[in-house]
Amino acid sequence: MPLSKKPSTEDLNDISPALRGPRDSRAAFLYGVKNGLGAPAMVLFAGMVGFGAMIKAAGMSGPFAVASSFLMFALPGQVLMLEMMATGSSVLTIILAVTLTSTRFITMTVTLFPQLHDRDRNRKLYASVHLLAMTSWAVSMREFNSLDIKHRASYFFGLGLVCWIASIPGTYFGYLLAGFVPGPITLGLVFINPLFLLLTCADVKPYINRIAIGLACVLGPIFTVLDRDTSLLTTGLIAGTVAYLVDRKLLRKKAGVIG
Repeated sequence: MPLSKKPSTEDLNDISPALRGPRDSRAAFLYGVKNGLGAPAMVLFAGMVGFGAMIKAAGMSGPFAVASSFLMFALPGQVLMLEMMATGSSVLTIILAVTLTSTRFITMTVTLFPQLHDRDRNRKLYASVHLLAMTSWAVSMREFNSLDIKHRASYFFGLGLVCWIASIPGTYFGYLLAGFVPGPITLGLVFINPLFLLLTCADVKPYINRIAIGLACVLGPIFTVLDRDTSLLTTGLIAGTVAYLVDRKLLRKKAGVIG
């Protein structure tokens, strides 16, 4: 009797009767839309309201505000671009600075998209990267483990599309709202998005995320006092490295995981 072939990783991924959630791509897309219409869309809408108010305060036009959210869809980069334009920085300097703030997308891309099925990892992903944001990344990282690998791309498209679309009217609403609501309140809405990301990452099961977040909360204020300009980079580098080493050297060894 011939020995059965050892199943590959892809074969195992295709066998998913125990997984909850949608059973086809269309249902997965709608599931992503449904999840996006909850907290993710509201958080992005609120954050973009704050950005729209900043645009109005800087004396720039409403169409410029909407175009920035439509074409960029990256709130930290948009805020940086606005600040540098207000100070009269050159176009080349603005491009370089915004590009550097967007390097976070490299990490998000290499951690999220390899979790998709092989058939979905093709040239079409270049277009879908525009839907990638901190919010859609964090929610997808949390939900992918419960979804069949064949339907993860459809889920991400539905979730990311809703988040992107919500950011556009949010920006213009903030632009119109400026002047009617106290400035500190509208500008404070910008920080809702990072707060949501923090809470979402803390909800992800691997303890490495919680370790990194906890260390960052402690180290962030310290490095801000020492050097405000490099505090974010230094905090992320040290907190992430320590969390990685603790996970590899202590937690995995204790659990008997080699890697």
